Amino acid sequence: MTMPVGHVVPELCLVVAGAAALVVALFAPRRLQWTAAVVALGGIAAAVVTTADLQAGPQQLTFSGTWAVDAAALWAKQLILVATAVAVGLSPEWFRTDPRHGEYYTMLLYAALGSIMMAGAADVMELVVGVLLASVAGYTLAAYHRRCPRSAEAGIKYFLLGGLTNPLLALGAVFLFGLAGSTLYQTLRLGLPAAASDPLLLVAAAVLVAVGLAFEMGAFPAHAWVADVAQGGPAPAAAFLTVVPKIGAAVAFARLFTLLPPEQVGWRPVVALLAAATMTLGNLAALWQDDLRRLLGWSAVSQSGYALMAVVVIDASDLALPALLLFLAAYAAGNLAAFGVVVELRGRTRLAGYRGLAQQRPWLAATLAVGLLSLVGIPPLAGFAGKWTLFAATMDGGYAWLAVLAVANTVVSLFYYLRVLAPVYFAPATEPIPALGGWAAAATMAAGAAAVAVGLAAGPLVDSFSRAQLLP
Repeated sequence: MTMPVGHVVPELCLVVAGAAALVVALFAPRRLQWTAAVVALGGIAAAVVTTADLQAGPQQLTFSGTWAVDAAALWAKQLILVATAVAVGLSPEWFRTDPRHGEYYTMLLYAALGSIMMAGAADVMELVVGVLLASVAGYTLAAYHRRCPRSAEAGIKYFLLGGLTNPLLALGAVFLFGLAGSTLYQTLRLGLPAAASDPLLLVAAAVLVAVGLAFEMGAFPAHAWVADVAQGGPAPAAAFLTVVPKIGAAVAFARLFTLLPPEQVGWRPVVALLAAATMTLGNLAALWQDDLRRLLGWSAVSQSGYALMAVVVIDASDLALPALLLFLAAYAAGNLAAFGVVVELRGRTRLAGYRGLAQQRPWLAATLAVGLLSLVGIPPLAGFAGKWTLFAATMDGGYAWLAVLAVANTVVSLFYYLRVLAPVYFAPATEPIPALGGWAAAATMAAGAAAVAVGLAAGPLVDSFSRAQLLP
């Protein structure tokens, strides 16, 4: 049994930083609780550097085939780490009045660790552990404002839905083990095609696993928590929870479903229907929202549908995996920029509260416009490159109807994003609009700049992502 610890140094950095942040939070006085954020950022920086070192090495399976050190997992890890760093940056001013908020950064790091485990898992039981870690830490983050009824409600809804879907995922793992005699992906690739004697059990296993991963992605039919968490949870936590678990779960979805024999499990049409239902439901629900945070929650649901398009054609188009990674990077930048503006404006959520923002806070208005227009897919922003590559991959994989539906959904989404931006730029301000400044401002500007930079660097990024593999 080989156990090269060097392959999990980034994960160890997060574990150590999370524990260190907790120790700091336990002993630091109230006025120094923010120093736990510095510890968290140090751990994330170390993880980014060590991940970059791994990216220079070969793509392989390690720890006896249970852990993937391939480019898909490593790029997903970098996206998760950078997104988590932005979420950390959004948090100190937001939690300034919380006397013991230092523990929050431990939860952020461990939720990120669970998402990384999802992306790199090459064993179904390891995938289950990653989902559980991300979920349990996520419940805490969503309900962190423990005296706020809306935050408590968001946390309990998130918990109840996770309490249903996570056991279903574990049951699907048990079924896969029964069919193939192992939970290793390498063995599943060989064993599942031979499970022709019980195709119904194989279909049931695939459905159960899909529901469990759909919960982490915020996709239909396990999407109901997303809008409530986006609206009721702490805004920095909502920014994190609508981005980071989605990245890990999307890569896990693609990695696991390539193992299923298409002649026995017609999973591509089923995932295509899930993608279509998710994007359509999210966009239609967002049309009627007057609360920006809830609108962004339903937008996050629709974006999960777009991400599932790449899963549909994984292994059927050479563009599928690069498109998935580029789209996830674009989505993370756009969504974090939009949520960053909400945080910087002290949680202002009603659309009417954004009237005249461009007159009083022009740089915040510009960042909000960049984030929302990137989510739509307006050139030259990141979302345009992400969606363009995604649509091309979907058509190349033989699902032109899904690409057409996605374009129609994109047009629909333009209406509700413009409902936000029109009063920002063309309505007079009715009240002063205070801002937090400091950490939150820097993190928000960084996310907005990333939404522009990813769009401008889309070509080189696709070239880098095209060398990625999904092992085994």
